[in-house]
Amino acid sequence: MTTTRRAILKSMAAAPLIAAGAGVLAPATAHAATVDAGQFRLTSRSRNSHGEFADLTAGLAAVLPKVDAATVLADTNRNAQRLTSAPGTVEAFQTGFAWESGDNGVDYWIPQGVTTSADAYGNGLYPANGNNKALIVSWYFQTNTDTDPEPEYPLDKGIRLSFVDYSNAAAPTYRHVLLVEPVKTSSGAYSFSPVQRHAGGILWYGDLLYVVDTYKGLRVFDLRNFFKVDTAEADVCGLHTDGKYYGYSYQYVLPQSHAYDNAGTYLRYSAIGLDRASSPDSFVISEYSEAGIVDYDEKGYIGTGKGSVTAPKVVRWNLDYTTRQPSSLTASEAVSVSQKSIQGVVSRNSKHYLSVSDGRTRKGALRTFTSGAGTATTVCDLAIGCEDLSFHSSSASGWAFPESVIWNLSEYDGTRYVYAVRADGS
Repeated sequence: MTTTRRAILKSMAAAPLIAAGAGVLAPATAHAATVDAGQFRLTSRSRNSHGEFADLTAGLAAVLPKVDAATVLADTNRNAQRLTSAPGTVEAFQTGFAWESGDNGVDYWIPQGVTTSADAYGNGLYPANGNNKALIVSWYFQTNTDTDPEPEYPLDKGIRLSFVDYSNAAAPTYRHVLLVEPVKTSSGAYSFSPVQRHAGGILWYGDLLYVVDTYKGLRVFDLRNFFKVDTAEADVCGLHTDGKYYGYSYQYVLPQSHAYDNAGTYLRYSAIGLDRASSPDSFVISEYSEAGIVDYDEKGYIGTGKGSVTAPKVVRWNLDYTTRQPSSLTASEAVSVSQKSIQGVVSRNSKHYLSVSDGRTRKGALRTFTSGAGTATTVCDLAIGCEDLSFHSSSASGWAFPESVIWNLSEYDGTRYVYAVRADGS
């Protein structure tokens, strides 16, 4: 894209009904409407059926070496490939990378969520007073990879995270980590099990990682509490009969530390994004719907029942930056938007960005709408199979780009990329 083209698009940005990628994917008649936010509530949960998360984690810490995220980022073991130009159908490209060939082509691990250290801290560096420029990407395990009803990989290994060291953008490196839930065995020994969920969206905030649990709410993981385990057993998770702990051959496991369960009207927790422009900071949840109507008849939803609005919604909760937890368990804003196939969301006050997919052969789109304005428009084209979003402000003093960018990733094997586009679409 030439400088002239970018200058033209920048001048168009003030006109909200003009789409930088006109004709992309979704119609310009996707309307938004305000919804009663009070019906969307969470409840805080510090335990599972095996005990308090804190006690279970302490039990594991007594028998396993404990490390933090900075240690994991310093111990990467795979090499990513820098993208020097826009991959596939992507417009407004700024930066990005591709995975190693094995991770690009594997059919049973599917990348979904993305968040960066610019979410974790406002200066873009992790940890606080640290210097890591980093991304985290979530992958879910797919047991059935074709149309045959018989699963090709019957052992569901749950969710893994890729911790990407992006301090050298020319040569990023990464390591996979397994997400687990701490448990006890039938004999009372401390152990852990895989988290078998979709992991459609993730959010890094301080030392906490939020992972959406589609029908139930949010799972929380403390990035100060990884455990180093043995790697010899590829199909064992937790305490094995040999007395050792394994995490499906991954060197590190990250146990769940908290949960926020849906307690109000049913909501599909498909994706999550941080809003640092709001006061206070907040996170937003978006709902996926293939046809533009959310079906709450599927099994697994928890809460008080169906609401009156079935169009996909964007729902906001305020955050307390001192605790890195929700400051209120009741949502502060909710809007519905008649947009199908929403895969990711980030917001800047009343302006909301959506990533919208269109199958295995057609390009995705970055779309935006304003609360109460009523119409969503296209910002730019995204990759085929686009997924989650993460906003990266140009004001991040430690890790900034000349303009604010939005990170995205693509999911289909063979064409998997993690990349950032300029937020104004230019």
